[in-house]
Amino acid sequence: MLEVKNLNQYYGGSHILRDINLTVPDGKLTVLLGRNGVGKTTLLRCLMGTVQPKSGSVAWRDTPLTKLPTHARVAHGLAYVPQGRDIFPRLTVEENLLVGAASKKAPSKIPDKIHELFPVLKDMRARRGGDLSGGQQQQLAIGRALMSNPQLLILDEPTEGIQPSIIQDIGRTLRQLVEEMSLTVLLVEQYYDFAKAIADHYWVMSRGEIVAGGKGANMDADGVRTLIAV
Repeated sequence: MLEVKNLNQYYGGSHILRDINLTVPDGKLTVLLGRNGVGKTTLLRCLMGTVQPKSGSVAWRDTPLTKLPTHARVAHGLAYVPQGRDIFPRLTVEENLLVGAASKKAPSKIPDKIHELFPVLKDMRARRGGDLSGGQQQQLAIGRALMSNPQLLILDEPTEGIQPSIIQDIGRTLRQLVEEMSLTVLLVEQYYDFAKAIADHYWVMSRGEIVAGGKGANMDADGVRTLIAV
């Protein structure tokens, strides 16, 4: 599993992450919920090594990651879909996908599984990434992350600005990755109903701290909706 222990991070004089302790069970989908500005994105950046924590540790399947650079974490099986997607707007869909395989021996073509998960990417493979809709770009960003054959997929608010029909498609795809491909998923999300529908486990952040956690099936009973509304 992914284990985060006593993680702290500061921006200037602001204490952004406060002794974060959480686990992400292997082969399950875990959601991390919280309002804007509580530190969720900073936590993900610490997991990927784009931001170094002041203290604490990160380990994946008992391998310490805290001191490793980002590319080494990718080599250990982590993949990241950032908030805002960050696709390359002037590259074609196919070129964007192939960029995701840069850490591996570059394939000569896109694996069939990517096109099975996201048929629109096959249909639009020659179109520039910047010409896609927001929902299509999000599917492209997830497909690009999957090109590295990850063991742990980390996503930062993939439903942001996406039309409801695509949100449902993304939810089904994430469950498919967990149930059929045994992928571990950590999903940062604000959309409560979406998170509840697909989560095996959950954590809630508030003001840089973990304030609750449990099984996805218990989110209503545990009052999670109220926790992220206050």
